Amino acid sequence: MGRYERIKILAGNSNPSLVTGICRHLNVDQGDAMVRTYSDGESYIQIKENVRGADVFVVQSTSTPVNHHLMELLVIIDALKRSSAERITAVFPYFGYARQDRKDRPRVPISARLVANLLERAGADRILALDLHAAQIQGFFDIPVDHLFVTPVMMEYFKPDPSGLLTVVSPDAGGVERARAFAKRLNAPLAIIDKRREEPNVADVMNIVGDVEGRNCLIVDDLIDTAGTLVKCADALLGQGATSVSACATHGVLSGPALERIENSRLTEVVLTDSISPTERTLRCGRIRILTVAELLARAIGSIHGETSISILFE
Repeated sequence: MGRYERIKILAGNSNPSLVTGICRHLNVDQGDAMVRTYSDGESYIQIKENVRGADVFVVQSTSTPVNHHLMELLVIIDALKRSSAERITAVFPYFGYARQDRKDRPRVPISARLVANLLERAGADRILALDLHAAQIQGFFDIPVDHLFVTPVMMEYFKPDPSGLLTVVSPDAGGVERARAFAKRLNAPLAIIDKRREEPNVADVMNIVGDVEGRNCLIVDDLIDTAGTLVKCADALLGQGATSVSACATHGVLSGPALERIENSRLTEVVLTDSISPTERTLRCGRIRILTVAELLARAIGSIHGETSISILFE
C-alpha cells in the first residue's frame, strides 16, 4: 500500500488537464466516474469504483458554463455521500459567484453564501480554494476551508528586477493586500489605481496613487474577466509615464471581448494560471502566458490527506 492508498481524486468536466497534472504530482490514478449530460442539459453522474471509506477530493472549477459546472460538482458530491465516502473535499481552482459576496445595492443576493450552503447541503466536508475573490468568503462556510494563494507559483516566474525599476500596481483599493504581498517579495514599491465602477464589468480609472513615471509596472489582480479594467489601467499607467505595463492574475475568466482587448492593448504580457482551463484561442494569444497550479494543489491535497499543515505553501 502506498502513501495515498485511501485517496481518490475525482473531477467534473471543467478542467481535465489540470486534474491530470494533479494526479501526476500525487502519483495516483484519477478516480473512475461517468460525468455526462443528458440531451436536455441535466447532469448524469455515476461513480464507477468503490469509494467506501475513502478520502475523496473532487476537483472542479465553476467556470463557464458556470451553472452547469456547479451542478456537476453538487451531483458528484451527492453521489459520493450516498456511496459512503469517509470525507469529501471540494477543490476549487476557481470559485465562481465569489464576486457576489455582499449586498452592495438594494434587492440583490449574496450568491457566494448561497453556493456555500449548497455545497454543505450536498455533503461536502471540507473546501480547498485557490485565491478567493474575497477572503471573507471563508466565513460563509460552517466546514473547514483551506485558502491557497497563487503567489508561490507567480514568484517562480517573476523575479526581482535587478534594475530596480519595477513597480507593482493594484488595480483597485480592494486588491492592495494582494499587490503588497507581491511588492514585498519582489522588493518593489507599490502603486494603487483608484477607479469608480458605475456598473458591472464597466470601470473608469480615476487616479493613480504612487510614482510610475519611468517604471516597469506589473498589475496584480485575482481575476481578469472582460479585461476592460485591465486595459484602462494599462493606458492610465502609460499615460502617467510608465515605461511598460505587464499584468498577472490567478483566474483567466476572459469573457466577452477580453481576448480582443488584450490582443489590441499596449500590455507587454499577461500571465495567468490554468485554474480555469484556457481555450485554444487563449493559448494562441502571443501576449498571454499560462502557468500551472497543478503542483500547488497537489501538495495541498497531499497535506490535507496526511493531516499535516499546509502553511508551508504560503511561504
